[in-house]
Amino acid sequence: MTTALVWFRRDLRSNDHAALHHALLAHSRVHCVFVFDTTILDPLPRRDRRVEFILRAVEELDAALRALGGGLIVRHGDPRDEIPRLATELGAGAVFVNRDYEPAARARDEEVKRRLASADFHEFKDQVIFERDEVMTRGGTPFSVFTPYRNAWLKRLTPAELNPLPVEPHAARLAPPREGERLPTLAELGFEATDLPALCLPTGMSGAQALFRDFVDRIDDYAATRDYPAVKGCSCLSPHLRFGTLSIRQLAAHAHGHGGRGAQTWLSELIWRDFYHAILWHHPRVVTQCFKPEFDKLRWDDGPDLFAAWCQGRTGYPLVDAAMRQLLHAGWMHNRLRMITASFLSKDLGLDWRLGEAWFAAKLLDFDLAANNGGWQWAASTGCDAQPWFRIFNPVTQSEKFDPEGRFIRRHVPELANVPAKFIHAPWTMTTVQQAACGLVIGRDYPAPVVDHALARARSLERYKAV
Repeated sequence: MTTALVWFRRDLRSNDHAALHHALLAHSRVHCVFVFDTTILDPLPRRDRRVEFILRAVEELDAALRALGGGLIVRHGDPRDEIPRLATELGAGAVFVNRDYEPAARARDEEVKRRLASADFHEFKDQVIFERDEVMTRGGTPFSVFTPYRNAWLKRLTPAELNPLPVEPHAARLAPPREGERLPTLAELGFEATDLPALCLPTGMSGAQALFRDFVDRIDDYAATRDYPAVKGCSCLSPHLRFGTLSIRQLAAHAHGHGGRGAQTWLSELIWRDFYHAILWHHPRVVTQCFKPEFDKLRWDDGPDLFAAWCQGRTGYPLVDAAMRQLLHAGWMHNRLRMITASFLSKDLGLDWRLGEAWFAAKLLDFDLAANNGGWQWAASTGCDAQPWFRIFNPVTQSEKFDPEGRFIRRHVPELANVPAKFIHAPWTMTTVQQAACGLVIGRDYPAPVVDHALARARSLERYKAV
């Protein structure tokens, strides 16, 4: 009888799971473990929705494994200590994991591998369709622009990449639950309950599948509706993709097989995700540096008051403010608004994109280093973008185009609830009489714009030209 240990990380599901599938095929007894990593958790605020989201997912994973005859061992500590210790305790000859692409996680895994006394360390592809060197240019170098990457990705795709990796047929090899094992509470992890239940975001594998079924009914409209934040056009699956409560293979297989403009547009978004993971793998320096090295010379402004106004949704630009308040309220932001707010920070306020990236990292329930970094560098024109650096979003025209009636704005900026659609995108253009008719005084009830967009745009162009 050979024993293996499957270490769950950002793959919190019991089905279509690469590491668990391969461990069950190769070993006659398979234990499962999840570690609440103190090196990640300790710096977090004591009320963090992500910890509660993870705990709910872990609870459902444990229940699913128990239904299959197994169970989940849960530890709270540094995995560099916990995994080797547990492998020795269980007599495991191998540790199976799904590969992580973040520099810190790669270093962690190398250290775990080094510390394993007599166990092999096996890694598998699971959180992306293509990884590392699987999609390269004809010259054998990594892609740096998305469109040719997407074309090469689609050309390389075969049914094999989308086939599920089943667990249930091999579940008899799962080690039974260990006596006395139980899951920790939030309090035992050192955290407090959050407002996650009030957000009505379904959690765990069942929540992920419910959201997916809902989106399948709307996927044909995705291309037409995805840019409008007041419309339910997105899949809302990003937190579940982040923590792996559903399989990327399931999503890509559906999008690829469904056909039609909506599904193909959504598939392109999934390919963007693979692209940013490949960028992070090949260029780990992007965590702290610009992808385009010449832009490390950019001279950003020092504006703590402007940054604070941006963080709190008090810039005087309604769509920017509505987006930032959505982030604070829900721990999520519509993708179009992520682009608009990021452009506003770097190109209207003239602030370093790293400030905004860090704020999103702290607040987003779906925070993913590869996607967050890639998106911010794209918006700041320091990253993988075929468009030149002088693309600067106008926050007013973006608002007029993507929230024409101001429905999203009014939902998140109630001070502007009575402002007519004619003025909702630029309320400072109202006369004092018109403001009074709305029960509003700009500068008192809602801030005047913190910058003039036209002047800020000109200053931003000079900033980039100077590089």
